Amino acid sequence: MRPHIQYNSPVVLTFALLSLGALALGWATGGWTTLHLFCVYRSPLSDPLTYVRLVGHVLGHSGYAHYLSNMMLLLVVGPPLEEKYGSRRLLLCILVTALISGLVQFLCFPKTALLGASGIVFMLILLSSLSGMRAGAIPLTLILVAVLYLGGEVVDAITLRDNVSQLTHVVGGLCGACLGFAMSRRP
Repeated sequence: MRPHIQYNSPVVLTFALLSLGALALGWATGGWTTLHLFCVYRSPLSDPLTYVRLVGHVLGHSGYAHYLSNMMLLLVVGPPLEEKYGSRRLLLCILVTALISGLVQFLCFPKTALLGASGIVFMLILLSSLSGMRAGAIPLTLILVAVLYLGGEVVDAITLRDNVSQLTHVVGGLCGACLGFAMSRRP
């Protein structure tokens, strides 16, 4: 039997490919699609693209380096979670996290724009720290990841002035923890 390539993690792989497509489309349109489809910012509720951007912002990236840094973690952490929770549940987690982070940006930061999958990546990281959770126990890995990763983001938010949205990382991590606990209660 000859080895073949398997599309082993459809949600994660499709997300990575859609993000790459959004990046290529941004290059081809001189950034128009990135700004108008894959970036969330305060805009009129009468604009139909406002609703697309509330979720679509997670597919947009400012450049190849930004894309690569998010996709490397997504491609490492995502497939085992998709295998554990299933494609539908993982897709739901991605959509919920995208919507919540989009709404936070839209409501709380009217003068700035947000794009990128880092909130999704942080959601996956926290979700993975819960993957071995047993009933009635809080995994030590969750506590360590929350303190080290999310604590670092809070410190960075206070001390750094850069173009990184640490709040989105924290929101993504909180979504991952909440979704992980919710899914651990259901078979």
